[in-house]
Parts: sequence; C-alpha cells; structure tokens
Amino acid sequence: MAEIAERGYRATTLAAVAERVGLTQPGVLHYFPSKKHLLIGVLEARDQWDTAALLAKSTDVRLSHLEQIVEFNAGRPGVVQTYTALAAESTTGQHPAREYFTERYAAARVAFALLLHKEFGDRLPGGLTPEQAAPLLIAMLDGMQIQWLLAPDEVDMADAFRNFVSLLSAGAHVETRTDQS
Repeated sequence: MAEIAERGYRATTLAAVAERVGLTQPGVLHYFPSKKHLLIGVLEARDQWDTAALLAKSTDVRLSHLEQIVEFNAGRPGVVQTYTALAAESTTGQHPAREYFTERYAAARVAFALLLHKEFGDRLPGGLTPEQAAPLLIAMLDGMQIQWLLAPDEVDMADAFRNFVSLLSAGAHVETRTDQS
C-alpha cells in the first residue's frame, strides 16, 4: 500500500511492490495474478480494517460510531493518502479501480442512508431524506481526509467529524423544539 501511496498506481511496478514486501515478483503474482488484482486486494483490505474498527465496540452502529473509523484513519496517513489518490484516479478513463469505487460508493450511499434513517427517521433536520443526505456524509468524510492530508497540523479529522455530527444532532433538537411549540 505504501508503494502505491508514494508513486501512484500507474507508476507502481510489481517488482517494486515485491521488493518492498520482501518477495520476488513471482511470489507477489502467486497471491495476486496481476497488478489490478493487487490493487483491488489492497482496497478490500483497507475496507476490512475500517469495518473492524467500526465494529470493535458495538454492532449497533450509530452515526457517532463512524468517529472510530475517522480516528483509526488519523493513525494511518499512508493508507488514507493511497485511498484518496486512488479514488480520484479511478474517475479517469479505464482505471482498474473504477468499478471498485463505483460499487463502493453506491454501497456506502445505501448503508449511510440506512444509518441516517435509523438515527433521524424519514427526514433529517432541514427536510432532507436520508437518501439525499447520504452522499453529503460521504463527501464530508472524503473531503475532510483531503484537508487533513494537506494540513494535518490544522485539521483534526475526529474533531471535525464530531462537529458535523453535533451540527446534525443540534438541528434535530431545534426541529423537535419547534414542532412542540
């Protein structure tokens, strides 16, 4: 993963990855039959780490629990950098991770919509549906990572995420008080 983070997917060679992990190129090819398979394997491993971090404390996932992933990611800048660069690269032409990211973002929108529905019901503060707000939540998380990567001493990802959740929750409390008036 570090090799891809430092050089980008296109400039990374299987030989460089093999050297970095202490294998021969045929050794890497034993586990990953192509550079594309290696890339997808790296991305899937990252997702598994995030899921494990999220479920470490509870299987009843709430919006505030996503902070665990944010904090986990703050401790692994190379992984965040790799993911961010690959997500951006995947929007171009025939990138080998395009399908992976297209499917991942579609699944994330569904999962986050369900999470927001569980948290706020059919409407969030401001009148958005969970389905309308889910892409905004993803954009906040991904955009926050970019800002953190560019200015780690100025942007605290966990703090920013807590502020975002507070903003949503405060809006819910304001709407509840207004409805009761």
